[in-house]
Amino acid sequence: MKGDPKLIKALNALLADELTAINQYMVHSEMCDNWGYGKLHKTIEKRAIDEMKHAEKLIGRIVFLEGLPIVSDLKKLTIGADVPKMFANDHFSETGAIKSYNEAIVLAGTVKDFATREILESILQDEDAHIDGIEEVQDQIGQMGLQMFLTTQVG
Repeated sequence: MKGDPKLIKALNALLADELTAINQYMVHSEMCDNWGYGKLHKTIEKRAIDEMKHAEKLIGRIVFLEGLPIVSDLKKLTIGADVPKMFANDHFSETGAIKSYNEAIVLAGTVKDFATREILESILQDEDAHIDGIEEVQDQIGQMGLQMFLTTQVG
């Protein structure tokens, strides 16, 4: 099925965001693992895997719409040097993703591609959960203090 060129372009932009997020989250996950924060490592690793699934859905939809998935474009990675910076950078990335997904959902509706819109809405729900998890950690750090929070992440 031939898809709308503007929508395919938007899907490729979302794909670039997802591929960037995968890389950023994997680096953050491995840094936490290296520092001995096993629980944070697993939490961030799971988020990276979610983003991989999003990328897979986007690639599948682009191919279905007879577009060419562009997997070589990445945005700028923002790697945090410590846990609070990691989560601040991840929050910024997720905020941008949510904005982009909302815009793409509107576009999909405008071009009457409701199947694509449904896929994007599903991914958006995951992104909402991601930002909620990031904010939860940021709140815990704020309430407990960084050192106390990090003691709960060992193992």
